[in-house]
Amino acid sequence: MTQQGVRWSADQVLALAPDAASRKAGSKLGAAGPWSEAGSSDEGAVWGLCKGSGSRPYQTVVDIADPSGPAYKCTCPSRKFPCKHALGLLLLWAGGDAAVPSAAQPPDWAAQWVTGRRTRAEGRPGASAAGAAPGAADPEAARRRAERRAERVTAGVTELEQRLADLLRGGLAEAERSGYGLWEETAARMVDAQAPGLAARVRELGAIPSSGPGWPVRLLEECALLHLLDQGWLRRERLPEGLGAAVRSRVGLPAAAEGPPVRDRWLVLAQYDTADAKLTTRRIWLHGAGSGRTALVLSYGAGGRAPETVLPVGLALDAEVSAYPGTGQHRVALGEQFAAPAPTDIRPPGVTTAQAAARYGAALREDPWLESVPVTLDRVVPAPDGDAWQLADAGTDTALPLAPGSRTSAGLWRLVALSGGAPVKVFGECGHRGFTPLTAWPEGPGDAVTLR
Repeated sequence: MTQQGVRWSADQVLALAPDAASRKAGSKLGAAGPWSEAGSSDEGAVWGLCKGSGSRPYQTVVDIADPSGPAYKCTCPSRKFPCKHALGLLLLWAGGDAAVPSAAQPPDWAAQWVTGRRTRAEGRPGASAAGAAPGAADPEAARRRAERRAERVTAGVTELEQRLADLLRGGLAEAERSGYGLWEETAARMVDAQAPGLAARVRELGAIPSSGPGWPVRLLEECALLHLLDQGWLRRERLPEGLGAAVRSRVGLPAAAEGPPVRDRWLVLAQYDTADAKLTTRRIWLHGAGSGRTALVLSYGAGGRAPETVLPVGLALDAEVSAYPGTGQHRVALGEQFAAPAPTDIRPPGVTTAQAAARYGAALREDPWLESVPVTLDRVVPAPDGDAWQLADAGTDTALPLAPGSRTSAGLWRLVALSGGAPVKVFGECGHRGFTPLTAWPEGPGDAVTLR
């Protein structure tokens, strides 16, 4: 990123957008018309003045050299990060020197902000160490708190088992007549029992009776998985360590990243957000060029705010990660970053569609509640399959169906356009509902194309 002459692609910029509306608005500002005094520096800053509805233009500056991800400052009133002006400025910068000349001297307002935030960042490690001292709490007190919480979870699990037994005894049709209120009440009881993972699964049960034809089968399947999780908790002391960690995680008990730090050059495979009324969850998939492992970074934003962690798709960062407990778990905590994300020609190795399905089946042995696994498919072609779509191995008769939510998305048409009938490499999530494509690369040279 700080290398002169190396700029992001438009796809990498738009991957930073907090939502679809920002992506659309930022794209409109990616032309030179509303901008003046734009420039970029060798130190990794990009700035410009954008004409708005008022008499004074908005001052927009982006620090692209921050190892933790781009940072933004704009005088507009938007509460989104990045705002549409920051996205538009980066799109303009991605277009080359004509609109945003490089090696320029930043104006005072941009230089002061960049210098100030970098100075503050230099002091963070010491501040974090000082702030960690009170965390060295009494181990005995921590043990007692953990025991009390386990007792509350056990009480909640026992109550949930009784409610599932009552449902099956009365027949699944009773679930449709009872409506969502019964499930919401049960979910609230799981929250009281300090088992948020169980509460989330119970709420999902409440939506199934109104999900269309075949709902009784889906409800029975989910009840069975929930019963399995309940039994896993009640017998957690007898489980293998990895499976026991998966049960604790699915119930909702917090865990810290315990694995030793692994330094690698991590390719950013994909980034996307999912949101409900209270929380936005950002999933960032990474591929280690040296270790060959696939890792997942989760970050959260409350109250409608976008999560802070942003890593542009298709770039690579030199960083350390630490794994969370649990056999087969991909989640990691992002540690020290030694350089800003930079362009790379790294691509993850791929597998066939049959190997991808087998990989998901093997992963279910370690975590029966796993929705999907990350997989890169090599040399596949998107092809229609009746009213649906699939990814077929080039030159063979094997294929994976696309997950329902991917069959009519804009990402599918981008994938079809990228392929044009030729094989492509596709990264995504393979699960029991099918394959969800997230990022694709052409077979020859070319940048990553985000599909979600």
